[in-house]
Amino acid sequence: MNTTTPLPDPAGASMVTRLLPYLPIMVGLALLYLPSLYDLFTGIWAQDEQFHGPIVLAISLWLLQRNWARMEEASKGQQPNAWGWPLVAIALLLYALGRSQGIGIFEVGSVIWLLAGLLLLLRGTSALKAQWFALFFMLFMVPLPAQVVDLVTMPMKMAVSYVAENVLYLAGYPIGRNGVVLQIGQYMLLVADACAGLHTLLTLEALGLLYLNLVRRDSVFRNITLAVLIVPISFTANVIRVIALSLITYHFGNEAGQGFLHGFAGMVLFLSALLLIISSDTLLQFLEGLRKRGAHRPSNA
Repeated sequence: MNTTTPLPDPAGASMVTRLLPYLPIMVGLALLYLPSLYDLFTGIWAQDEQFHGPIVLAISLWLLQRNWARMEEASKGQQPNAWGWPLVAIALLLYALGRSQGIGIFEVGSVIWLLAGLLLLLRGTSALKAQWFALFFMLFMVPLPAQVVDLVTMPMKMAVSYVAENVLYLAGYPIGRNGVVLQIGQYMLLVADACAGLHTLLTLEALGLLYLNLVRRDSVFRNITLAVLIVPISFTANVIRVIALSLITYHFGNEAGQGFLHGFAGMVLFLSALLLIISSDTLLQFLEGLRKRGAHRPSNA
């Protein structure tokens, strides 16, 4: 009886071979940041207004993996860049200070400096250029100081509450407002940080920048204009969410507004923001097409 020995998977073997040189670095990163991740997942990332943190981390890791082959190709034959050492030193100093003193912006933010320094030391400048967006995207998961968040969040909540109140009033609903508290019919709703705070704005800003990176438009005009439009788009999406929650509460009761449909309103926020981003991009493409056709149209003598 003849038996055949299964051949090893060359793709899997190749991946293992490529990762082996990085094993000590991965172990070191795990020793440094696994305790930080545990604190984040059991602390601020467990709060409603900070739920974007794990999502940003997952997307950042995916972007790093997505650009890995392009990074290796771009950095072939390049010498390590000694500027990586100062970045690594800064990262370790920030980590030690942040970890010991409980300063999240230093502790979590240090990983960006550390990865940038390691890329320079291992692969050179081209590697850092290939992975710049993944590292930049990590900024959106860095926890901001509470004083900064509170300072920016309150005016945002006031503005969102004001616009939502006027839209619903014009639509004929019995609604009033006292600061960030909306009263629609017999129900009172507090516009919370998770509905219209700085973290929500940053999450939607990250969504817009990710869209720009994935579609990779060649037009500088479209990229810059859409990046600027992401801020009012994020504000509009927040208004839509508050209006949706107000209508759900008014028509179906307080339990519906604070229960399952509250989470559904969060999905409305991101879907409306994504649709507004895509619609704005389509409009910009149309306007740019008109401009190009006008520039190439022959003038009458």
